[in-house]
Amino acid sequence: MSEDELKVLQKDVNTKKRIASEWASQIHDLVEDRFLSAYHELPELARQAVAACEAWKEAKTKLDSVSA
Repeated sequence: MSEDELKVLQKDVNTKKRIASEWASQIHDLVEDRFLSAYHELPELARQAVAACEAWKEAKTKLDSVSA
């Protein structure tokens, strides 16, 4: 795999990590600022966070397999 292709994979990993962190931040903000009025939003936020983490893990696994 070329160096440019590895950079593309690394960028994908970084992007997916950022997205997962943003979902975690939304959960944190909800719990810290408006938990009792918005607790019903948690299942959807959690679902999105898990999906984002799984996407990151898949991208990271792919990167690790080609850069090892």
